Amino acid sequence: MTRRTFLAAASASLLPAAEPIIDIHQHTHYSGRSDEDLFAHQRRMGITKTVLLPAGRRYGLAADAGGNDTVVAIAARFPGQYYFFANELPDLPDTREVLETYLKRGAIGIGEQKFGVDCDSKYMDLVADIAEHFDVPVLMHFQYDTYNLRFERLHKLLERHPKVNFIGHAQTWWGNIDIYHEQNVMYPKGKVHSGGMTDRLLSDYPNMYGDLSAGSGLNALQRDEEEGRRFLERHQDKLLYGSDCSDSYGEGPGCSGSQQIAMVRKLSPNKTVERKLLYDNAARLLKIR
Repeated sequence: MTRRTFLAAASASLLPAAEPIIDIHQHTHYSGRSDEDLFAHQRRMGITKTVLLPAGRRYGLAADAGGNDTVVAIAARFPGQYYFFANELPDLPDTREVLETYLKRGAIGIGEQKFGVDCDSKYMDLVADIAEHFDVPVLMHFQYDTYNLRFERLHKLLERHPKVNFIGHAQTWWGNIDIYHEQNVMYPKGKVHSGGMTDRLLSDYPNMYGDLSAGSGLNALQRDEEEGRRFLERHQDKLLYGSDCSDSYGEGPGCSGSQQIAMVRKLSPNKTVERKLLYDNAARLLKIR
């Protein structure tokens, strides 16, 4: 073990005891970032427990993210601090075999599903069936005309699999908090008019949750803070903090994860809601102790 690796590992074990935070969305090898820089990043943000989302065997989630074995290895090094999901492309012949292998090894969810299939396709039905069998959630990246297509049909997947919890994430998910959202706009600006598809899905389906991570989640709160405050209060039991940032800093303007923590604290109507968003909801949904 090099001195740098030793210091990073030591830092990972010296997390703050007060005000714990669960980060449900991080990646190994994110845009080439080393494991040691990941550990330092999470510590600097004040993260107590991190959920690592692997890539499938192809594409690297468009971010050169590491695969299933990389997240298993880190969780084994830091039990109780790092957890992992299982992932695979949903339309491969051995998708079931791969997902079940890593779920049996301790994965606490499936995702990030970020692939070019219809969101209510037979392939996502397969993923949902596996998730139901193992009683774990599925995290989906919605990006118009690119990943998990035909967002307007997501409700069909939710209705066919009422026992499976789904977590929505990314540009199309967050753009659709606004009822007037233009689907080809990835980072909309200006006033939010409540009642969009995302708003309704969170309200109408007990098995739908939202991942606050990335620039898309941060933009959703920053673009209209007044509506952002109402949104957090309205869906206080359905939203989970995640970072999904590839920087090595863990602070400042280059780190969307630390900015989102600050926004949650700023816009939460009270301390109880803040703690739900930063810790309690994730602990409950992911069965993290």
